[in-house]
Amino acid sequence: MDDAQKRELTNRLIKRQLNLSLRIAAIFVVILVGLPLLNLFLPDLAATNIGGFSATWLVLGVLFYPLTWVLSSWFVKGSEKLEADIVAEESK
Repeated sequence: MDDAQKRELTNRLIKRQLNLSLRIAAIFVVILVGLPLLNLFLPDLAATNIGGFSATWLVLGVLFYPLTWVLSSWFVKGSEKLEADIVAEESK
């Protein structure tokens, strides 16, 4: 495989990883921005008591870090799959 083909594979990998990153970042931003908007526009829903917490504090205090871990895990697994796909394409 020559340098031009390696560069092309690398560029495809970077574009695919960028796409994955943007999708996961969009989900994170929706959660991050959505919570204050929920408090602003639907205060009764945000104040709903769930398991002893208001919905807002349930998301902030209990669910935020597990959600972050899930998104991070999704990115790592997706990125590893993309790299494996590129390696498989390279070996063809």
